[in-house]
Amino acid sequence: MNILLTGASGYIGRRLKHRLLQEDGIRLRLFVKSGQTVTKSQNVEVFEGSTFEPESLERALENIEVAYYLIHSMESKNFRELDKISAKNFLEACIKQGVKRIVYLGGLGSKESASEHLISRIETGELLSQRPESIQTLWFRAGVIIGSGSASFEIIRNLVEKLPFMIAPKWVHTLCQPSAERDVIEYLACAATITTDQNIIIDIGSEAKSYKELLTGYAKAANLKRFLLPVPFFSPKLSSYWLTLITPVPYSVASALVEGLKSEAVVKNDNAKKYFPNITPQDYDTAVKKALEDIQNSQIISRWSDASKDAWENDHTKIAEAVFTDRQSVELGGISPQKVFETVSSVGGETGWFGYEILWKIRGFVDKIIGGYGLSRGRRDPKNLRVGDSVDFWKVVDVKQNERVLLFAQMKLPGKAWLEWVIKDGRLHQSAYFYPHGLFGRLYWYAMLPFHLFIFGGMAKNIIKKANLS
Repeated sequence: MNILLTGASGYIGRRLKHRLLQEDGIRLRLFVKSGQTVTKSQNVEVFEGSTFEPESLERALENIEVAYYLIHSMESKNFRELDKISAKNFLEACIKQGVKRIVYLGGLGSKESASEHLISRIETGELLSQRPESIQTLWFRAGVIIGSGSASFEIIRNLVEKLPFMIAPKWVHTLCQPSAERDVIEYLACAATITTDQNIIIDIGSEAKSYKELLTGYAKAANLKRFLLPVPFFSPKLSSYWLTLITPVPYSVASALVEGLKSEAVVKNDNAKKYFPNITPQDYDTAVKKALEDIQNSQIISRWSDASKDAWENDHTKIAEAVFTDRQSVELGGISPQKVFETVSSVGGETGWFGYEILWKIRGFVDKIIGGYGLSRGRRDPKNLRVGDSVDFWKVVDVKQNERVLLFAQMKLPGKAWLEWVIKDGRLHQSAYFYPHGLFGRLYWYAMLPFHLFIFGGMAKNIIKKANLS
């Protein structure tokens, strides 16, 4: 069976790719903006393109039988319009190329009380399902997804671990039916081969719980004593700012999630049991424990931030456009390039930024309060980097083993910035690049120069020192 997977570099897409490759007789094709964001193998084809480019989409869909649609413009300002255009292009291309089945993952909830983002997800499902005479659509709807690296789980984890006492708005009483990430992946994987010839909406989820029960359930699983004081008011803006400061998600994501908390996300049909009788949904406590085990064992395949503010709309590996540059060069001093590369690859997260951590924390806090990511995203893996990984408020855009690491800045900036390490000719070459936007961008660079003297001046030397000790 020939399968096309869109959103292959996202949270669900990466995990679904691994699951599909476990099946015999499946030939998998990935449709991504940049081939650098996915790992290539003998069993996988990679097509570069966009759902906003019908020609590239049609090429990717040639000889495909089942196509997965896992795309949502969550952080775009005009996301509803973009989602409609993208879904329409996808549907038309699938029909043109004779695709038999579309598999789509949306969200639980009713259109009448849904948030703008959920309405867009519903509209996408409706659009993909509107041509049953030409193509079949299996529309899965899931609520809160519990798994290592999911946005919902990271919010729950950070709130509980950082706040011994929480004053919780009335949204904590809203009911939802969470789904274990493993269950979601299993449903999606099995959807490729189930026998049916009609459009189906499949609601998935475990037992119904309030958001308060999700928080207290996590506290129990993590052996933490936590106290919640619900208050009888709902302030979306205040809640969004609070989530932004306490959790890794930026304001744009936090506000979208908070808006959705006002309405219940519960299962409305029993099609999951009817069409997938062999799948027994995990309960919430089990899902939390497995997610914590994955984190503890550094077995995080993907994170919510993998596809955040996509750095692939332009080729950000090309740094020639930079106007300002700060360069440092340090001798390896007999240390192997491999050791130095391993040290560089541990940057960010719990390792930090090799000196002057207080300055990095201040910059991260400033980024948070103006709606950015800050430093709280951390990293997927404490030692290894791959293209597409988020590292605090950076995105990895290029990795060459034992040679180069290139990061693209995703902090709020009046311009574009990169941080690069190159190991060559017995030296570690470190470069910070900046392309300013207008006069303010140039003023920003000059204002930061004194801090750069400390931050970048000592960073390369400290990397060598740490590599020598490892």
